[in-house]
Formats: sequence, C-alpha cells, structure tokens
Amino acid sequence: MFERWLTVALEEAGVADVDAALLSSEAVTVILDLARDAARGVDRPAAPLATFAAGFALGRGGSFSELQAAAARISVRAGTFREEEGATTGETPAV
Repeated sequence: MFERWLTVALEEAGVADVDAALLSSEAVTVILDLARDAARGVDRPAAPLATFAAGFALGRGGSFSELQAAAARISVRAGTFREEEGATTGETPAV
C-alpha cells in the first residue's frame, strides 16, 4: 500500500521518471524510519520536515543509496538534536 501511495504522491508532485529502487518497499522503510527517528528525536512535526530534507537532497535524480545515506545522516542528527538545542539555549532537554 505505501509503495503505491508513494508512486501516487510523486505523480501528483509532478515527478514522473523515478528509479524503481526509490519506489521499493526498502525505500519506504528507509523513509518511514527517518520519519520515526525525527519524530522521536526532535518532535512529531519534525518527521515530514526530515523526509522533505532527504528528498530535497536527492533532487530529481538521486539513487536509493543516496536516499539511505541522507536518511542515515539526518537520523543521527535527530538523535542528538534535543541535547544540542539544550546546550545552545541553556535549557534542559525534555525527555
């Protein structure tokens, strides 16, 4: 179901020619895992922002491995974001 939804969403966004690997169940898992990590590490509204950032990084011609790499970097950063923000603002990060 999610693979089909991804295809429909891309069509509606005007993106027609996409590498099939980026429409696979593995790609959907990478995207959903990234959204989960951002929601847990930062805050729920950060999930779509993180997936947008990964998509933006790919541009219109990225590969599955580029998606994996971008998602991994963003996920790592999401895991430390609250601590970093607490250090920057002097506030104690919420858990």
